[in-house]
Amino acid sequence: MPRALVILLGAAAAVITIGGIKTVAWLVTPVLLALIIVIVISPAHRWLRRVGLPGWLATLILVVLVYGTLVVFAVVMFVSVAQLAATLPRYAERMDGIVADVTTVLTRFGVAPTEVRDAVSGLDLGKVLPYVGSIVRDLTGLTTSLVFLLALLLFLSIEATGVDVRLAEIAKGRPQAASALRAFATRTRRYLVVTTGFGLVIAVLDSITLALLGIPLAVLWGLLSFVTNYVPNIGFLIGVIPPAVLGLLVGGWRLALAVILIYWVVNFVAQSLVQPKYVGDSVGLSSLMSFVALVFWAWVLGPLGALLAIPATLLVMAVLVDIDPRADWAAALLRAPTRDRTKGKTL
Repeated sequence: MPRALVILLGAAAAVITIGGIKTVAWLVTPVLLALIIVIVISPAHRWLRRVGLPGWLATLILVVLVYGTLVVFAVVMFVSVAQLAATLPRYAERMDGIVADVTTVLTRFGVAPTEVRDAVSGLDLGKVLPYVGSIVRDLTGLTTSLVFLLALLLFLSIEATGVDVRLAEIAKGRPQAASALRAFATRTRRYLVVTTGFGLVIAVLDSITLALLGIPLAVLWGLLSFVTNYVPNIGFLIGVIPPAVLGLLVGGWRLALAVILIYWVVNFVAQSLVQPKYVGDSVGLSSLMSFVALVFWAWVLGPLGALLAIPATLLVMAVLVDIDPRADWAAALLRAPTRDRTKGKTL
């Protein structure tokens, strides 16, 4: 077949596949999340087996620990968002005062007061509160999704006990496929270990700092920093907005600037300068590829796709690139360049 026709057919197939994944994102997202969690805890399962525990008991212990972590996380999020909904009305008058001050300043520079009011009308807390209330109500609807995720985790954890045997069977006929799947699991595990470690440190520092500054719900914003740490490149920007706005309402511009400065020092330096180096070394993706993956998977899978962007990309690369020896050129384009540590040269 002509190469142009092959490219067109491949592009058409890709569009259809992406459209199908986007349509069933409600199913793909929890399955992918459960798969990633099982991959991360699989070494612990092997360790429990080595110390003498039977397979069913090792699986039960890990499933209970994961269940407990997810339930605690969900409860903390629900309570924190409920507290936020109860806290915001106290600052309605403060927000009106800030809007009035901004209007006065901009009027001095020739901006009409009506234009300023139209521009900042979206900052009215009276309009924000219904959305917060709807978020609280929607959190109760997450019970079904959480139960589905927990069921997936249970079944995948049981199936994971025979993964090594299945990979050995695959390796007999398709050694490249088995090697690609093992590499995917290893890279995903390294990525999550590195990201989780940085996220915990950042969350603790942010929570302590915000509490010392007197920002309400410091634990919630620390938890938000931990979650957004899994969002490549722009997680820092997402995490700084809520505490900065509350700092503005509580203590004015100086407190808001202090929050932004502290987040810039802690989060930006860690997430944008230090962490990418370790993440790039662990997964082998370039910074550009990480950002493109973030935008793409957030569009396909929704907000949770931003958190799963790197593991989802590694899975696609394992299935489409690493599994095919003829696709080495694609791997060279998508991955970050490696360095020869002995000579210091980029390979």
